Amino acid sequence: MTEGSFDQSLVRFERHLHAEKGSSLHTMRAYLSDIKAFAIFLNNEDLKHATSADVRNFLASLHGRSKAPTVARKLSSLRSYFGFLVLEGERTADPTLGIPMPRTPRRLPQPLGVDDCHLLMEFVSSKSVEENKSDRARSRDRAILELLYGGGLRVAEACSLDVRDIESVRGEVRVWGKGGKERVVPLPEAVRNALSDYLEERKVPGILQEPLFVAMRARRGEKPRRLDPRDVRRIISRRAREAGIAEGVHPHRLRHSYATHLLDMGADLREIQELLGHASLSTTQKYTAVSTDRLVEVYDRAHPRARRENLLSKKD
Repeated sequence: MTEGSFDQSLVRFERHLHAEKGSSLHTMRAYLSDIKAFAIFLNNEDLKHATSADVRNFLASLHGRSKAPTVARKLSSLRSYFGFLVLEGERTADPTLGIPMPRTPRRLPQPLGVDDCHLLMEFVSSKSVEENKSDRARSRDRAILELLYGGGLRVAEACSLDVRDIESVRGEVRVWGKGGKERVVPLPEAVRNALSDYLEERKVPGILQEPLFVAMRARRGEKPRRLDPRDVRRIISRRAREAGIAEGVHPHRLRHSYATHLLDMGADLREIQELLGHASLSTTQKYTAVSTDRLVEVYDRAHPRARRENLLSKKD
């Protein structure tokens, strides 16, 4: 595989990820970066002839420099790429077969407390905090926060929404998740109100075709720029700091909070799976561990027997 043919194979692979796998822009960038890193490791040799030993040596070279989840992602990138080459008839075998995924530590979600979520929503709803910021920016940021916490959307899903995806009458939003799968998410009243206020300020002809969340400034004669996930992360982080929430707040943490708080209030796990757009129930089950931990904390803090045992242990 010459340098030119390698570049061409990456272009075809990128199209494959986008059109057939429905991968996000973030995923595609990560996969292509990992494949290029492997090519550099092999001194840009022909990847058509890369062996299992080459892949193992590449992964071994990352030891001590990259964490297990990063190594696992790189292996997943190579596995996807070589599987594509086999599919295209450019290889007869996948050299990543038989190479086990690195063990990654189990990381439980870290949701915000209900009180912190309420504080954040109430803070961004208050016009008094705006100072030099426009009411339109406050209205947009409020809609973003309410949608991510009240709808449990991934940040990429929220950023990809157009105004027409909001079903105001039915109080729903049509979301395209991973793999291009569509789902309909019901929106609580607070989310509907926030979106209604935000869109009321943007009423212009043809707005239904425009992105839902846009930058405040647009060049003259140009359509509003769609916010990307990095923009939204910065907005949420800034608003949380302004609200006085010390813990790091980011979009996925609001999604974790959405799922955990639903579970705490008695929602069925399979219903939460559907709302989150998880392909597998096992992905959703991590929230049961979080809720169990919270129940233990409540027990230790509130139950008379637990308090008595804690006091006795302190005396000892």
